[in-house]
Amino acid sequence: MSFATLGLSDVLVRAVAATGYTSPTPVQAQAIPAVLEGRDLMVAAQTGTGKTAGFALPIIEKLFPGGHPDSTHRRAPKQVRVLVLTPTRELAAQVHESFVTYGGELPMKTACIFGGVGANPQMKAIAPGLDVLVACPGRLLDLVGQRAVDLSKVEILVLDEADRMLDMGFVHDVKKVIAKLPSQRQSLLFSATFSKEITELANKLLDNPARIQVTPPNTTVERISQTVYRVPAGHKRALVAHLITMGAWEQVLVFTRTKHGANRLAEYLDKNGLPAAAIHGNKSQSARTKALADFKANKLRILVATDIAARGLDIDQLPHVVNFELPNVSEDYVHRIGRTGRAGRSGGAVSLVSPDEEKLLKAIERMTKQQIDEGTLEGFEPPAQGELNSDRPERARGAPSAGRGQRPAGNGAGAGRGQGRSDKPRSEKPRSDKPRSDRPRSNQPPRAARPNSEPQDSVSEERRHQAHGNKAAPSTPRTDSPRKPAGNRPQREKPALFGR
Repeated sequence: MSFATLGLSDVLVRAVAATGYTSPTPVQAQAIPAVLEGRDLMVAAQTGTGKTAGFALPIIEKLFPGGHPDSTHRRAPKQVRVLVLTPTRELAAQVHESFVTYGGELPMKTACIFGGVGANPQMKAIAPGLDVLVACPGRLLDLVGQRAVDLSKVEILVLDEADRMLDMGFVHDVKKVIAKLPSQRQSLLFSATFSKEITELANKLLDNPARIQVTPPNTTVERISQTVYRVPAGHKRALVAHLITMGAWEQVLVFTRTKHGANRLAEYLDKNGLPAAAIHGNKSQSARTKALADFKANKLRILVATDIAARGLDIDQLPHVVNFELPNVSEDYVHRIGRTGRAGRSGGAVSLVSPDEEKLLKAIERMTKQQIDEGTLEGFEPPAQGELNSDRPERARGAPSAGRGQRPAGNGAGAGRGQGRSDKPRSEKPRSDKPRSDRPRSNQPPRAARPNSEPQDSVSEERRHQAHGNKAAPSTPRTDSPRKPAGNRPQREKPALFGR
């Protein structure tokens, strides 16, 4: 079977051939004819099976029948004919890139919008009207609210990685977007899994859809060799460096559970001679784009990412994926390791499992219905006690800390709560012989003594209290201006601090 037999024009067949593909994948073979027939579609297929081309190619064919513009449609300002929603910026950029690649010979107008960058260039791109708009839900709703985009004429809606959008809490945004669309449209839903929530969304969104499920739910690609290493959490960083160095891995994608962990691991690897960069939600879009581009171009050896990138990375011939920490959601394991072994190629997935992650590992094995082989640690030398890593920022013992009260380097005294402020015991600190109240405050001149002739009213009483730091003022009456205590309030005993 070839792409030409699926009903695609010569223009698209040539574009696909230019990317190196000559025959469709199973999901493409079923999805392309269904989309061309105008049917709603519900597709469940594991990552790396060619889902993007499964909807991009037939959509372009419908926009440009036979490779020519559709004479019955004209672009109107701010209007969009095809809307593709994705959960992450990286995935949006890659889907948009696929449309641009496949439609390179056609006069197709496309744009990609997401948060983290300026909105003005995106609004200018939409202003003349578009054939295809690829968007993340949040930024799209922002532009709809500013009347920068009109969704009332959308002909085809695509929800890509719909399960991930629900996992990331975009369900309400997706529903708001759908409410802006015309009721008469073609809807395509693509997902790696068919969960209960996805099925409920599909029942509300799709009209008698064609269901395509090319693989059993939550299975992993057979060509991916999976290995697990059981190590203490503190040994993981050193083990990652060991595996990459000894295996001579040239391109490695490492997944961490937290943004902070991604930063620290990338810094550790970089300091140990293994060029690495981290991408996650707190990184600027320009930094994320540059790191991903360098990684794809083999300018960067290691990319450390959080799960935000698990669905958005499409890298040809990526040989190795490392789970530095297992994901909390078992299904994310499939999406992570699915970054390798794509398009029929082989790949390797390594997972580092600490004792507290054993339950997560068992849950993954139950879900995938397979037992992951355990690797050998032969040749690996665990790090010294002082080099063990944790989830918190490290600080060498005795090293000066940033901020107040730095302790001089080389002081190896035992760690205590009060240490670090001085190298002398607290009891040896020189104390002033003056009462605390008589010491001048920082950056303020000492208070001048008030004359004994000050009137004894409520205002003067408040001033005297303030002069003593809002503590009880001396209760001994002055000889030149005796006064009675105000009201029936009992007098406090004179503090020793104010003794003469």
